[in-house]
Amino acid sequence: MTGTNHLWMRHEEHPTEARAPIAPADARILTADGIAVTVEDSQRRIFPTSDYEAAGCHIVEPGTWPDAPDDHYIIGVKEPAERPVPLRHRHLFFGHAYGGQRDGERLLRRFAEGGGSLLDLEHVTDARGVRVAAFGYWAGYMAAALAVLHSAKRLDPPLRPRSRHALDAALRHPREGTPTALVIGALGRSGRGARDALATAGIETTCWDVEETRHLDRKALLAHDILVNAVATTEPAPPFLTRADLEDPDRRLSVISDVTCDFTSDRNLLPIYDRPTDWHHPVRRLHEGPPPVDLIAIDNLPSLVPREASAAFSADLLPHLRLLGGWTPAWQRCLETFHAAARSHAAVTKETDV
Repeated sequence: MTGTNHLWMRHEEHPTEARAPIAPADARILTADGIAVTVEDSQRRIFPTSDYEAAGCHIVEPGTWPDAPDDHYIIGVKEPAERPVPLRHRHLFFGHAYGGQRDGERLLRRFAEGGGSLLDLEHVTDARGVRVAAFGYWAGYMAAALAVLHSAKRLDPPLRPRSRHALDAALRHPREGTPTALVIGALGRSGRGARDALATAGIETTCWDVEETRHLDRKALLAHDILVNAVATTEPAPPFLTRADLEDPDRRLSVISDVTCDFTSDRNLLPIYDRPTDWHHPVRRLHEGPPPVDLIAIDNLPSLVPREASAAFSADLLPHLRLLGGWTPAWQRCLETFHAAARSHAAVTKETDV
């Protein structure tokens, strides 16, 4: 990873993805540093393309990134379009491919066929292994906010992006009764966002983290009205809930909001559902009760507050983008993680072929 940097920001193909990994204000700093930034036009992105043009970026048509020169870094939020299948560039996005996820092998195959590499934004970490930039706070905030609004029967699909100011006002809206809530993973980014949303709503919240989940008190978990799960694990672990728990006659739990949406992974801590919910159908009934149990499991929660989420993520990632062409420890660790996953994929593929 040496040489002159050239970043190419993709248009996002997903119809409900309005986030941007680079905000216009930070694009201006990059171009002032002499880093070329190409931006694909997008009517979906929360920031108008004209803001990027004013920041000194080169504007191109959406979906033209496959024609970019080989030395360009292609950056986005979600995985790029399925065509072309081979990925030959150096890509930055959230791949979700290293944790046993269902589509992980398919994504790694795309890189193997194209000879490209993935600098997975989920794996850009400091020396302690802490991610340097993440959307987690806003994922947790939205997971809790949606749970509160649904509990109060004020969640009206289809969902639309809103500002934090509008959401805070909705959470402070008077309601009948006050539910109790439990946040698991309360000390992380997502947990902090969930706690802030619940505090805004004036809801009593129990906070669990590593110590409280080491010997899980499932009866105590089921005694809350709302559960927000903000834990993703890299190692297999006992689940927080099973289908059998939903049959517990003493259960009070009625709303589960899962930040991680890790249902395709063998490390899933909530093996009680097999597909996500979405903006058009944000809630799914898991159990008829009494009381009924409803699930919220949307895999792009921060895109419901796209401006705030994008600005915060971009600001955190900016200092690392400015050093992208060098052998900095953060990027080196990220690249090594990809190579390890790619080697594992190649070994499995070879064994399968044999």
